[in-house]
Amino acid sequence: MSDYMASSARDLRSEIAARLARLRLARNVTQAALAEEAGIALRTVRRLEAGQSGSLDSFLRIAIALGLGDGIAHAIPSSEVRPIERVDARGMERCRARPVKDGASGKPWVWGEETRD
Repeated sequence: MSDYMASSARDLRSEIAARLARLRLARNVTQAALAEEAGIALRTVRRLEAGQSGSLDSFLRIAIALGLGDGIAHAIPSSEVRPIERVDARGMERCRARPVKDGASGKPWVWGEETRD
């Protein structure tokens, strides 16, 4: 496990690009062979390995071609609802987010209810 911490999307993209290129070379796979296996253009592989922006689809195709698909999926935690949360929500699962309400009471703030110190 690495101690790498990304400070920006560009930094993370560059780190991932370098890792993919090193892995490809360690497996003795040419960029052309990887492009063919992934079903993308050779130019796309070159751009992504250079750390340039590309599509998520192209990145995933390369990851799958290199056998990294499961690792990518496991890198993002599952957000399955725990049974107790399901009971609290009366069997419903969250489908959208709501803005946080003002105030500690959970009620929205209303004009005239401010406190004076």
